[in-house]
Amino acid sequence: MNQKIYETYARLAVENGINVQEGQDVNITASTNCVDFVKEIVKVCYDNKARHVHVNWTCDEVTKISLIHESEESLSEVRPWEEAKARHSAETLPCLIYISDDDPDAFAGIDLEKMSNVMRARSKVLKKYRDMQENKNQWCIIAVPSPSWAKAVFPDDDTDTAVAKLWEAIIKTMRMDTPDPVAAWKAHSANIKEKCNKLNAMNLDYLHYKSSNGTDLKVKLHPRHFWLGASEVNLSGIEFIANMPTEEVFTMPLRDGVDGVVYSTKPLSLHGQLVENFKVTFEGGKVVDVTAEKGVDVLNTMLDMDESSRYLGEVALVPFDSPINQTGLLFSNTLFDENACCHFAFGMAFKNNMRGFETMSDEDFKNENFNDSVNHVDFMIGSADLEIKGYDKDANEYVIFENGVWAI
Repeated sequence: MNQKIYETYARLAVENGINVQEGQDVNITASTNCVDFVKEIVKVCYDNKARHVHVNWTCDEVTKISLIHESEESLSEVRPWEEAKARHSAETLPCLIYISDDDPDAFAGIDLEKMSNVMRARSKVLKKYRDMQENKNQWCIIAVPSPSWAKAVFPDDDTDTAVAKLWEAIIKTMRMDTPDPVAAWKAHSANIKEKCNKLNAMNLDYLHYKSSNGTDLKVKLHPRHFWLGASEVNLSGIEFIANMPTEEVFTMPLRDGVDGVVYSTKPLSLHGQLVENFKVTFEGGKVVDVTAEKGVDVLNTMLDMDESSRYLGEVALVPFDSPINQTGLLFSNTLFDENACCHFAFGMAFKNNMRGFETMSDEDFKNENFNDSVNHVDFMIGSADLEIKGYDKDANEYVIFENGVWAI
């Protein structure tokens, strides 16, 4: 990829994404496939007067070898230096950049129960540090092509061609093909905020989803729900964009208020394995049954990691004609596929989707039936004929989506 694209992309991530402020630290998490791009990100961070930039390197191949050969007990152990690192991040609140290039089949063949047990054990120690940072720092997820990911998206092309095509798709969906990408992102963010304002003004009680594929789902919204999209503002008042690209408007469902059936419309890449063509049945908010053409064991393993994983934590609205869906590609990467069409998320809710979250204590969130979990797993349910109607407490009806796209 040419240097100009690297520079443009890095500036979008640093200046629009995390919006790094003078004197802030930045932690970057990236795989060893991304060295050249990471160098540009680091440079741009320092150009914007970051105080210190640290890179956490990852490698799926090495992780898979460890999962195969290391004992569950050893993998589950959180070493003192790991906990100290997590604590330091929670106390110092660096900006966080995550660069995704995941092979959707990276962990195919791995013992699912072992992986689940390891994740659950480590989360018991580390989750508190993640919670300490929530809504306090700026963070952003972006993606760059790796050979394995590109080949998964373009299996009939040679590796170099596949990588080039995936870069082309990312450039388009990131609006880097416009004359002024920064201005394009500002306009896009304003458009999403307009949708949020309209939905927040409706003060909806519940949404009803219907599609010819069999989806028929009623989703009650939390009484204090608040719609967000594009940029967010942390507790220090700094604006940032968590997902780039992003097309979604999202809020908090009522934990016990989901009933009916919903069908997935895109495969889900979960722990390096694919779950395809699955159906989820909810009763009283809880997932009571799942079926899938492929990967149902992977899905059930995730759902069983804790009680809250079987409840929804996010409702997200994305028009079926989004730029990502218009590419016609299945990215097999949640960052992109969740922004192709409407989706839900199993597990953890976002505290800032609740009005007045800034002054709420942990006990307040428990009393409000906040869905907390070790997981937050997005799955796509949007279709070309999806209809979503909203109803307020007075039974006033609002057509939110019609034929898969916005009707407001």
